[in-house]
Amino acid sequence: MIKKIAVIGTGVIGTGWIIRCLAHNKKVIAYDKDLRLEKKLISEIKRAWPFIKKLFNKKKLNLKNFKYVTSIEEAAKEADFIQECATENYKIKIKLMNTVSKFAKPNAIISSSSSGLLPTKIYSKCRNPSRTIIGHPFNPVYLCPGVEIVAGKKTKKKFLNKANRFYKSISMNPIMVKKELPGYLADRLQEALWREALHIINEGYATTKDLDRAIEDGPGLRWSLMGTFLTFHLAGGKAGMKHMLKQFGPALKLPWTKLKAPKLSKKLSSRVIAGTRQQAKGKSVAMISNIRDEYLVNLQKLRKKYENKIRK
Repeated sequence: MIKKIAVIGTGVIGTGWIIRCLAHNKKVIAYDKDLRLEKKLISEIKRAWPFIKKLFNKKKLNLKNFKYVTSIEEAAKEADFIQECATENYKIKIKLMNTVSKFAKPNAIISSSSSGLLPTKIYSKCRNPSRTIIGHPFNPVYLCPGVEIVAGKKTKKKFLNKANRFYKSISMNPIMVKKELPGYLADRLQEALWREALHIINEGYATTKDLDRAIEDGPGLRWSLMGTFLTFHLAGGKAGMKHMLKQFGPALKLPWTKLKAPKLSKKLSSRVIAGTRQQAKGKSVAMISNIRDEYLVNLQKLRKKYENKIRK
């Protein structure tokens, strides 16, 4: 049974893991270099807790299960599961994982929150890489149930299965990626959409608001319940995907999209920054986060009523 969790790094993702684990009565040791970050971290835990209470039916926050340290050794030595959340950089992660593995218990699982780096390379200097994985979550981690599990070339199946059970124990829905590849699954899909959106803005066809509305009021509504493939299956009518591919397959040959990323020029950056600032309408990131979190809680509660009808 995995009870003690070490979270290495207390940025947005690390904080999300801490909140989710605390919500499921895990003992959490958080590591970061600066002791002054503890106050900011606790403030964010308290901000998010009302939404945790609604989604997971938790009565109160128990900070007795939480400890903040500035020593990697202290964080890792007693942990059953270590979730690393450092900067997305091979050099940093390789060095960090080597350090973490020196202090971790022999059978403690070490998981990286990387959003696209290859596990085999991240853990190339790690002691006992058989217990290492990628556990890529989605922001906000404390509310979004998705997590992509990616094995490295030396990862043993028993640790994959153990990690899978752990993530399920904190109310997540693990996706087991069959082979390691850069970007994994969801971020590759998001990246394609992001690149195309930047081209459209760069060439003056739409604003950031226009493109967000195009997703919010169209595909996004359907995707939140059934994703891309089942949505297209319905688009084929009675024959489903078979007819859909026959009817819309030829469009794949048309030059609709530009998957090569555009140059992130000052002009393009300015358009994106100005557009999103205008969309925010003066609201702070914290204010918008509260609105998003309330929406995600209510959406997931609503979705449960309908996804069971599709998936059972």
